[in-house]
Amino acid sequence: MNINILVVDDEQSIADLIEVYLKNEGFTIYKFYNGEDALRCVESEQLELAILDVMLPDIDGFTLCRKIRENHNFPLIMLTAKEEEIDKITGLTLGADDYITKPFRPLELVARVKAQLRRFTKYNSAEQNQEERLIAFSGLVLDMNTHECMLNEKKISLTPKEFSILWVLCSNRGWVVSSEELFHEVWGDKYFINSNNTVMVHIRHLREKMHDSAEHPKYIKTVWGVGYKIER
Repeated sequence: MNINILVVDDEQSIADLIEVYLKNEGFTIYKFYNGEDALRCVESEQLELAILDVMLPDIDGFTLCRKIRENHNFPLIMLTAKEEEIDKITGLTLGADDYITKPFRPLELVARVKAQLRRFTKYNSAEQNQEERLIAFSGLVLDMNTHECMLNEKKISLTPKEFSILWVLCSNRGWVVSSEELFHEVWGDKYFINSNNTVMVHIRHLREKMHDSAEHPKYIKTVWGVGYKIER
């Protein structure tokens, strides 16, 4: 299967480096140094993943991320030269699936790319039967075959991470799922102190899209000091 990856960075040396390493893995790369050209590519090509630099000469990476998320749900990895937590949270809130700080090790980026692709494509795996690939209750429908979420017969556009979180919570209805369990299941990574912030950002974003309330939740309930749950 041919996998197309978008790379956007105004530093040509970094974009070229990423291109070399990803091409060595057999990926097809669409490389751009500004946001406008990247957006045109998004609308004209079938992409499986995008790597976006935060600092671009025309459209900043956050705006580019938001525009892509309006119509596409493939994984997005943000590149940032800053260590500030607010940049990471901003990207995650807008729909990014992962972030990596410059300077970075190329092999680490390759590993992150492969991890995101695995998590995204596993929801289209034919190994699970139809019953296991559909969850429906209280007006909410999650379909792994189409990677779609319907709420009261209206489609909700979810990122891969948001879909994964909701699927895990719905699959464990009636049980509390800890932040650590959610992070391990969805991100497949070690749980650190900042990992809880990452989970919180995605939960908040999910609630906004579902028009759910943290104070009076219909779906996602916070169990303070423990995690999150969806009632049966």
